[in-house]
Amino acid sequence: MKNIEIKKMSDKEMEKSLVEQRAAVKQFRFDITGSKAKNLKTGANAKKAVARLLTEMRTRNEN
Repeated sequence: MKNIEIKKMSDKEMEKSLVEQRAAVKQFRFDITGSKAKNLKTGANAKKAVARLLTEMRTRNEN
């Protein structure tokens, strides 16, 4: 998920996407412990997406 895509989202869409990304991070952690995950990049990308969403939400609340 790119910053440009995030900035185009509404607040409701951002909250929904944040819930989905956090669930993806949680699922990735469980998959890693059970050796089910093959691609480690997906976990890093999900964490970065969560951080980007939280950053954009905070900047919108400041203004």
